Amino acid sequence: MNWHARRGWLKAILRPALTAALLGVSAGLLAGCLYPGEHRQERGVSYVESVDRIQSAVDRFQDDQAILPIITAGEETPRYEKFRIDLDMLHKQGYLDEIPDTAFEKGGRAYFLLINEEQDPAVKVMDLMTAQKVNDVQRMVDKYRNSHDGKLPVTKQEETYPGLYTVDLKQAGAEAYSLKSVYSGQTQDYLVDETGRVFADYAFDIMQALDKSGTTPRDNKDLREVLTEQSYFVPVKSLPYRWIGGTPVAWLE
Repeated sequence: MNWHARRGWLKAILRPALTAALLGVSAGLLAGCLYPGEHRQERGVSYVESVDRIQSAVDRFQDDQAILPIITAGEETPRYEKFRIDLDMLHKQGYLDEIPDTAFEKGGRAYFLLINEEQDPAVKVMDLMTAQKVNDVQRMVDKYRNSHDGKLPVTKQEETYPGLYTVDLKQAGAEAYSLKSVYSGQTQDYLVDETGRVFADYAFDIMQALDKSGTTPRDNKDLREVLTEQSYFVPVKSLPYRWIGGTPVAWLE
């Protein structure tokens, strides 16, 4: 199935699957090895209080000092990993009474970062388990390619999206790294481009968010924005998505 055919498949499968997803999300453990904080994820970590507290601290810091309390990142840092908040500085300068237990700095499984940094800085959550699993699958894909003359471990040779394929976890020896979406709780696919770069696939989550909003996006809109508008989470390790033929399509930059 090439990506053109997949567009029709997505329209036929994703929409009815949304109802099943809402009914079928379970609290079972992820397959394979247990990551730090994974038990806590299954119990359901609430980031509402943490985000609200940090947002208030960021706002007061910016009002007082006319800058944002962020850790400098390189230009090559992806959009949804870039503007990480310096929680230690906020705490030491009295803007934050204590660093939330949900933060990596206190042994939690999240980085807190800013989006819309130039106009209306908003605190969001970067799930470190998702980032780590994509990195682990990246390592397994690299290992497979090195031992198979550059061949990619993919489910089919046809493109899932333009220039992108779905990783075959069994073929890559990465079955232990099954990934559960922070948005829907459903299992996510991993995507890989022709150079071997690995990403998480957020098409299902974007379609679910669009259905919830009841809007049809502009063709040139990066559909990842609908996820950050409806959730505290950012789509870490992702590509931009465009609205093509009535479905979200991952797009190589």
